[in-house]
Amino acid sequence: MRSAARERQLLLSIMDVGIKDALSGVVVQLSGTKILLDGFKRLRCARKIGLQIIPFQSLGDDEASAIINMLRNANQAAMSFIEQATFVEELRSVHGLSVSEIARRLERSSAWVSVRIAGLSQMGEASRNAVMSGTFPAYSYLYTLLPFRRLNGCASKSEVDEFVSLTAGKGLGTREIEMLSSAFFRGGDEMRAQLRSGDLGWCLEGMRKREAESQSAELTEVENRCVKDLEIMVGCMGRLGMRLPGIDVAKPAFRARADLLADQILSKVNPFTKSLKEFYDRCRQTKGDSSSSL
Repeated sequence: MRSAARERQLLLSIMDVGIKDALSGVVVQLSGTKILLDGFKRLRCARKIGLQIIPFQSLGDDEASAIINMLRNANQAAMSFIEQATFVEELRSVHGLSVSEIARRLERSSAWVSVRIAGLSQMGEASRNAVMSGTFPAYSYLYTLLPFRRLNGCASKSEVDEFVSLTAGKGLGTREIEMLSSAFFRGGDEMRAQLRSGDLGWCLEGMRKREAESQSAELTEVENRCVKDLEIMVGCMGRLGMRLPGIDVAKPAFRARADLLADQILSKVNPFTKSLKEFYDRCRQTKGDSSSSL
C-alpha cells in the first residue's frame, strides 16, 4: 500500500543511513528471477536516489512458502488488514491452498483466514485501487464504508465504489469521509446529486450545520453562548497567530489602535488563562467521572 507521507520519511532515512532492513521475497530457482513481496516503498526510494545495489533476502523456495513465512513473521502492526487479505487471497486463488491449509501453515484459526477472504471479496475494483494507491484511507474503508455493506444491503459494492471514486484523492480526513458517507448512503437523492456533481463542500457544510443544530438544541442559552465564544476565540487566535509576526506596524494610525488593543489583551491574559485552565480541568474531571460510572 502506498503512503506518500511515509515514503517521504523513508526517503530521508535512506539518504541518511541507507536501507537498514533488507527487501524480501523469493528467488525463482530455474530463472533466478526475484519476486518482491515486501519492500516496495524502499525499492521506489532506492530508485529515486539512484542506488544500484540494495539488500534482498529470500523467504522460501517457492512463492507460496515465501508468502506464508512473511505473514507468519511480519510485524502485524505494520501490515494492514487489506494487505494481509491480499496475500491470503493470493494463496487461495493463485496457489490453490484451502482455507484450512492456509490456517494450519500460518498457525492461525480458519476464522482469521475466512474473515480476510470475505473482506477482500466485498471490495470493488475502484475501492481496492484507491486504498492500495493511498488516495483513500484504508481505515475509512474498513470502519466507515464496510459497515454499510453489512447493513442488510444498505450499500452495494458498486455504490461503495462510486463513493470512493467521488471522494478519493480529495485530501479528506476520516471524520469528513464519515460525514459524507452518511450523506451519500442515507441523505437522499439531493445529497447524492450534490456529491456526484463534485460539490463536496456544500455537502460537508450542510452536514456540519445539521450536527451543530442538533447539538445546540441540547444546550441552554448560556451554554450555547459559551461554546460560540470559545469557537470565535479559537478562530481569532489561529488567524492572529499567523498574521502578527509579519504585519507592518509603521503606519501610525494602525499602530496606535493595535497597541491599545494589545495592551488591553495582555492585561487580561493571566486572569483569563487561569479561568480557562480551571474550566478545562473541570471538563476533564467531569468526563473522567462519567467514564468511570459506565
